[in-house]
Amino acid sequence: MARNYPTPHYPVLLAETLEYLAIKPGGTYLDCTAGLGGHTTAIASKLTDGGRLISNDRDPQSLEMAMRNSAEFSERIEFQHAEFSELQLTGLDGLVADLGVSRFQLTDPERGFSFQSDGPLDMRMDQTRGMTAADLVNQSAEKELADWIYQLGEERRARKIARALVRARPVRSTLHLAGVVEQAVPRTGPIHPATRTFQALRILVNREMHELDALLAAAPRMVRPGGRVVIISFHSLEDRKVKDSFRELGRLEEALILTRKPVVPSEQEIRENPPSRSAKLRAVEIIGDETANRR
Repeated sequence: MARNYPTPHYPVLLAETLEYLAIKPGGTYLDCTAGLGGHTTAIASKLTDGGRLISNDRDPQSLEMAMRNSAEFSERIEFQHAEFSELQLTGLDGLVADLGVSRFQLTDPERGFSFQSDGPLDMRMDQTRGMTAADLVNQSAEKELADWIYQLGEERRARKIARALVRARPVRSTLHLAGVVEQAVPRTGPIHPATRTFQALRILVNREMHELDALLAAAPRMVRPGGRVVIISFHSLEDRKVKDSFRELGRLEEALILTRKPVVPSEQEIRENPPSRSAKLRAVEIIGDETANRR
């Protein structure tokens, strides 16, 4: 049973997401990342009884909370628990994926995503399967750790951090890991020195780059001609993959690029929801006869 945290939920770039999805009231849509239900609820509210929304998440706890938060529109929503690579849908009028970690995941110490408070070094979005961050930190070779932290965290001090983590084994918790990193590479600015290491471990534990590749490959097959694909990313590794994939679809004339530059949050949204600061939205429309005639 999911714990019911009274955490405010701010769906990122909500108005922009709805604008680029161009929702048809009787259409069929997929929210790939239900989170706490912000985008799900907004999309469902635009549908008529003939419309349908599949709301998906790989995190069972988040999915349960999304189900409760969108209960007003439950007759239009089908909830689904799956990773991107497991999605097998066709005939969609649009899909959206918000690739960020939810505030619920970050603020629950038991999930191990943050070093704001101590908790088990887990970081799995689906706690029913897979290796934990503790498994990786305590069992991997030093060179592997350094490569992962450098590539996935874009951390230039990765070798020094990996060496310190291996010497500190067993690394027991989130605060233990953060303390080891801070001792190895002391803080030089406002960002905690363990931030990029946590990002790298989270991406690795959840195979996020592999799952994003699977979604980007499947999206043009899942969405019917004239339908929209909207993806919100939060760091350069994700955004680069989305940009390159959409450019290739455009080059092959399989999609019309709707966002020549990424859409970013307004100053007001950043003030109200600071974690939205790094969000970037990109969108395409899948090309069919109708789309081709408009070009």
